[in-house]
Amino acid sequence: MRAMAVKLCALVVILLVAPLVKAADPIFRAGAAVADITPQKWPVELIGSFERRDAMRAWDPLSARALVLDDGQTQLGIVIVDSCFCPRSLFDEAKRRAQEITGIKADHLLMAATHTHTAPPSKDRRDNKADPDYVEHLTRGIVSALQQAHANLAPAHIAFGSAQVPEEVHNRRWYLQPGTMPVNPFGETTDQVKMNPPRGSKILDRPSGPTDPEVAFLSVKTPNGRPIALLANYSLHYVGGQPSAGVSADYFGEFAKQLAAKLFPEGQVDALPAFVGIMSNGTSGNINNINFREPQPAKPPFQQMQFVAGRVAERVLEKLPNVDYRPYMSLGAAQSELTLKIRKPTEEQIARARRFLDEPDAKKLPPLAKSYANRTLELVDRPETETIVMQALRIGEIGITAIPCETFVETGLRLKQDSPLKPNFTIELANGHYGYLPTPDHHRLGGYETWLGTNILEVEASDKIEAELLKLLSELKTRASAAR
Repeated sequence: MRAMAVKLCALVVILLVAPLVKAADPIFRAGAAVADITPQKWPVELIGSFERRDAMRAWDPLSARALVLDDGQTQLGIVIVDSCFCPRSLFDEAKRRAQEITGIKADHLLMAATHTHTAPPSKDRRDNKADPDYVEHLTRGIVSALQQAHANLAPAHIAFGSAQVPEEVHNRRWYLQPGTMPVNPFGETTDQVKMNPPRGSKILDRPSGPTDPEVAFLSVKTPNGRPIALLANYSLHYVGGQPSAGVSADYFGEFAKQLAAKLFPEGQVDALPAFVGIMSNGTSGNINNINFREPQPAKPPFQQMQFVAGRVAERVLEKLPNVDYRPYMSLGAAQSELTLKIRKPTEEQIARARRFLDEPDAKKLPPLAKSYANRTLELVDRPETETIVMQALRIGEIGITAIPCETFVETGLRLKQDSPLKPNFTIELANGHYGYLPTPDHHRLGGYETWLGTNILEVEASDKIEAELLKLLSELKTRASAAR
């Protein structure tokens, strides 16, 4: 009886005290890391040109930069790769391996290329052939960056910030004065706009669309204030200006370098893991760094790339002291697959392509005629549809959308406006690559980004992608609301 009385007393004490015991608050963690994906043997072919270019060295390293976030229940991983673009097959394999090693679900991993034009190809095309050894080196680098970032997970605070850099983004598709449109590779003058027209020319009329001057960024730091990583997003195609015969991460890598140098002046980096700066590409399919209204003198190699990176880094750093760091943000991810039609050439276009290829004297043909004739015929044997990955991530009330194309800025601006999660930014060239993604309105204007072969997805593809991403964002918001 006495033993039973003791047990009853103990039970009463537990029941009385239990309501007073508060469950431990969840801990938000972050980790970041960088892996070297610079080629290990030379020469290597470079992508991003209609003519073959070989590199004999690296002007600066190519990297895979990873950020892993953990809210105690959900883990997200983002990897930004210094490459022009990567195929879905490569990213899918990297996700498979990373999931096995880290436990992060494959559909919670976002992987994207920066779009540097001075990197080796990672998939075969008619103009470029990927070296299987480099593809494996690149894949291992992506996995290594994620693995190390996951190992570096530690308590962190997180914030969103936004800076404006309108000076370095320009719409590259222009209306020209009547009667001045040059012939395109198909022998036509039906384009209403031209990509990259002559700078400062009298034939220029007006740009065909807007720009997005925002640099959106996520910043994570330790609870005592030491920066861990900063992921930025800016809608700028690339900068260029490097000497020939070398690989380079372009301004994307330079931004990361300058940001770290400004945050940690020489002699102040005394702890590991080191800070990781990351620049992702926004919706820049029709945006570049050229001010077409004014002629621009030639600059020494690397100068423009370094200047743009420095200006963007400085604007971010100006805003960084005023961002609102939170000790906790819940996380979410949603993914689906979207099947889109592949554009197919007409019989007339096929006949013209064959006629152009049969012409022995290329000087009698329009510029790039043979290249686009080959691209036209390649589409004949391509499958009727392509299934692409659609992905959205949620960090607190912040939305991140991912598109596997060189996406026009209008799509990114609409997603920012219509997203149920705000703020929102889009990372392009994510989870695969399927060419340019003009809006239907831009398809009607023609121009390089809409040409058959440059563009392969159906004319309505951007509208369908946008609708699917908004659906995923709504799902994420609904799930978050239900979990509160």
